[in-house]
Amino acid sequence: MGDPALSRRGFLAASAAAGLSMTALSACGGDSDGGSSGTTTIEWWNISTTQPTKDVWAGLAKQFEAQNPDVKIKIVQLENDAYKSKMTALTASGKLPDIFHTWGGGVLKQQIDAGLVEDLTDRTKEWADGLLPVAREPYLFDDKAYGIPFDIGMIGFWYNKALFKQAGISTPPTTWSGFLDAVRKLKSAGITPLALAGKEKWPGMYYWAYLAMRTAGIDALQKASDDKDFTGEGLVQAGQHLQDLVDLQPFQKGFLGAAYSSPTGQAATVGNGKAAMELMGQWAPVVEADMGKGLGTNLGFFPFPEVEGGQGALTEVFGGGGGHALRAGAPQAAVDFLKFFASAATDTELVKKTGVLPVVPAAESALTDPNLKAVQTQLKAATGFQLYLDQAYAPAVGQEVNDSVAALIAGSKSPQQVTESITKVAKEEQ
Repeated sequence: MGDPALSRRGFLAASAAAGLSMTALSACGGDSDGGSSGTTTIEWWNISTTQPTKDVWAGLAKQFEAQNPDVKIKIVQLENDAYKSKMTALTASGKLPDIFHTWGGGVLKQQIDAGLVEDLTDRTKEWADGLLPVAREPYLFDDKAYGIPFDIGMIGFWYNKALFKQAGISTPPTTWSGFLDAVRKLKSAGITPLALAGKEKWPGMYYWAYLAMRTAGIDALQKASDDKDFTGEGLVQAGQHLQDLVDLQPFQKGFLGAAYSSPTGQAATVGNGKAAMELMGQWAPVVEADMGKGLGTNLGFFPFPEVEGGQGALTEVFGGGGGHALRAGAPQAAVDFLKFFASAATDTELVKKTGVLPVVPAAESALTDPNLKAVQTQLKAATGFQLYLDQAYAPAVGQEVNDSVAALIAGSKSPQQVTESITKVAKEEQ
């Protein structure tokens, strides 16, 4: 699996949105339109449902079609949770789309083990070797490439500088106790400290995962997965630290029913100045501006604080990347599209127009946003990287992490019960 230290890293990102009801979708797979036209239709499934990404990606598909008149790209877009549900069903049916969004990790490994994913090693080597190495890691298994990245990134706190100033907070907190103090100051000033999409569970998981990294250390999460035992003291303490935050009632009114990317959801709440912070990936500014007004120069970024006495470091980062994989036996046109999507010209356009971080070194010069530069600085200085838990772990285990942490935040599970529930599912997966 390549460097085992790196393989525990990786990047998730993309415009990770979720929450719309699933729609019935047609079966997938490349085909020919028949007749004398000889046109190949490629289905491209992705999660880029928010603007400007949705239109930019549609425009790129048109560019590719113009360059390849015998190929038609059929785009299918679903929000994050609906996409995961649909892909789980398609994986079980044994038929995946020609090109599909992947975060790598345990979910992709499951699809590979089922023989459903194309080995891209030889078909992409000529150009894929030039991509940022760490961005490729989530898609490498036994030194073989099963996906091509289009994005890298990390999770951190996005905050409203004006609201911090209003509450008398001069600098972002660097310790967990300092963070809790900041939450108290914001509440005292009549400001909602945090926005959370409680309906969707994965945004809440970020808190527990980071607290686990800061308390038990980054290696503890991998060890817990390997040992099928998440009940170690450090992981229980992570839940206790999260409980301390929840007890302060820091989230917006109605957060348990809130989506991430809806007009009243997490991103909009921050983008409209109704909450001071959100814990989210580097796509956050784009979605805040799409769903709300956006904060412009009032928006700032800071890394997840250290936990005093913990085993983790501020430079250990939690995040992921977005990539594309192909179904086994996908036509050459699908490989050609991945090459097009990973070109310097395309990546430069993505960086300029959609706020992603570059995976093609030649596109780095297009990065001008100060907040995204701050994220990239954190990434480049990272001494450790943990892939999103709901992607790094087997799907059932990742889902249980999300569900159990959501239950803790909702007040129906204790920190100890969170670790016991995850352990139970991990053992059942053996």
